[in-house]
Amino acid sequence: MELLKRWDERVSLITRTTFDLGECEETKEERVRRAKEDYNYFVRTYFSHIAPCDSAKFHLDAAKYIAGHPRARALFEWARGHAKSTHMGCLIPLWILARGENLFRFIVLVSSSNDNAKGLLADLQAELANNEAYIQDFGIKADKGTEWTSGKFSLADGTTFVAIGRGQSPRGLKKNGQRPDYILIDDIDEDQLSNNESRVRKAYNWVMGPLYGTMAGGRGRLIMVGNRFAKNMILAHFANIKDIYHTRVNIIDSKGNPSWGYYSREDIQAMRDEQGEISFAREYLNNPIEEGAVFKPEWMRYTKILPLKEYVKIIAYTDPSFKSTKANDYKATMLVGKTKEGYYHVLKAYAGQCSVAEMVAWHYDIEAWIARKKGRKPPRYYMEANFIQDLLLKEFKDEGIARGGRQIPITPDKRKKPDKYSRIETMQPLFERGFVLFNEEERDSEGLKILIDQLLATEKGSRLHDDAPDALESAIWMLNKVGSDQRNYTTSKRPDRHY
Repeated sequence: MELLKRWDERVSLITRTTFDLGECEETKEERVRRAKEDYNYFVRTYFSHIAPCDSAKFHLDAAKYIAGHPRARALFEWARGHAKSTHMGCLIPLWILARGENLFRFIVLVSSSNDNAKGLLADLQAELANNEAYIQDFGIKADKGTEWTSGKFSLADGTTFVAIGRGQSPRGLKKNGQRPDYILIDDIDEDQLSNNESRVRKAYNWVMGPLYGTMAGGRGRLIMVGNRFAKNMILAHFANIKDIYHTRVNIIDSKGNPSWGYYSREDIQAMRDEQGEISFAREYLNNPIEEGAVFKPEWMRYTKILPLKEYVKIIAYTDPSFKSTKANDYKATMLVGKTKEGYYHVLKAYAGQCSVAEMVAWHYDIEAWIARKKGRKPPRYYMEANFIQDLLLKEFKDEGIARGGRQIPITPDKRKKPDKYSRIETMQPLFERGFVLFNEEERDSEGLKILIDQLLATEKGSRLHDDAPDALESAIWMLNKVGSDQRNYTTSKRPDRHY
C-alpha cells in the first residue's frame, strides 16, 4: 500500500507540472539538441518537479562519467539528502535514453530490500509513462499501468527495467538474450546489517558474485551510491575494487562551504546543532565515528561546584582556531578549576562556530559570572602563543575599550605541544576515574553540550572538530603546571599593556 501511495503521489506531481516548451518545431529541435548535450539543462527543463535547484558540479560530473563509460565501475559516496537516488536511479538513466545512443538495454535497480528497489522502479516508470514533455521531445514512453509492482517493466523497443532486493537471487536475469548492462546499487547498506561483519561480507560477496555475474562477461555499468554511515559496510568493501571510479561528496567542502546550493550555511549549522557531531558526521560527512571510542558516555559526570575561593587555581584557556580569512571557524574557551584533592571542575564551557568578537565576549561573560559567584580570584587567561596575533589582540583591545577600559590579560601558552589527538587522549584516565567533572548548573548550556559531543566523538583519524577537548586538555595541563600558585588578582581597571 505504501508503494502504491508513493506511485500515485509521483504521478500526481508529474501531471500537475506545467511544461512550457513552446510549439515551434525549430525551438523543439534546439531544445532537444541542447538537452542531449547539457545535463543540467535537461534536468531543469523536463524534471523541475523533482529538481528543486540547479545540479551541483558533482551531479554533472557523475552524469558525464556514467554516460561516457559503458564499462563503468563507480562508487558515488555522497552525503544524505544530495539527490543520489534521484540522479543515479532516475535522471541519469533517462538522460542516457534521451541521447539515443543505446548505451544500455537492461537496467537493474538494487536496494536493501525488494520494496525499496520497487520504489526506485516506480519512479522511473512514472516519469516514462506520464512526463509528457519528455515523451513529446524524445518519443520514449512506457505503459501507464503498474507493471513495476511485479518488479519489472519494458519499453516498446525492448529496453527492460528490473528491481531486486539485497540477497534476492538474480540468476536468470535476461530477456530475449539481453543481459543486464546497467546495474545501480542504491543504499544497499542498513544500520542493523553494519553491526554484523559476517553478514556484510556475505552481502558484498553476493554483489560481486551472483549480481555481477548477470552481466555478460562483465560488460556494462556497475554503480553503487550511498553514504558511509558505518565502518563495516558493503560500500566500504566496494570502495576497495581496483581502479574503481570513486567520488566522495560531503555536505560541506574543505572550506566549510555547502557542496550543493540547495543547502545554505544556516541550514547546515542548524542540522549540525540539532543532530550533534557524531550523527552529523555519519550522515553528512561520510565519517562514521564510533561514540565512546576514547571517552565513554558514562564518564560524563556532573557535580555541584565549590565556592570559587576554595579552588587551588582557576584557568580559562582559549583555542581560537583563528585564521584571518575565516570568520566562522570553531572556537572554544574552557574555564576550569582544580580542587585541593586534584579534581578538575569544568565551571564554564564555551564552544561553537562564531566570530572572533563573540569569542572575545566569552571572556567578559566569565568575568561577570565570577563576580556573581563572589569570586575573589580572577582566573588566569591563556591562549596558544601561535594564535596571539595583532588582529586578534586588536579585537580584545577594542572590546576592552568599549567596556570602559577593562582589558583581559591574555598570557601566551608557549608549550611545544604534541599532536592534538595524543594530548586529548591523555585525559582518558582522568575521565574514567571521575577526576573531570562538569558544573551541574551548566548541564543545558550549548558550550558544554558541544564539549561532551566532541569528547564522545574523539577517535584517532577522525576529521571532526575537536577544539573544545583541545582547550580542556590545555586548561588541565596549565593547572598542573601552574600548581598551587595562589596570587590574587584584582578586577579594577588597568591600562592596556597589549597582552
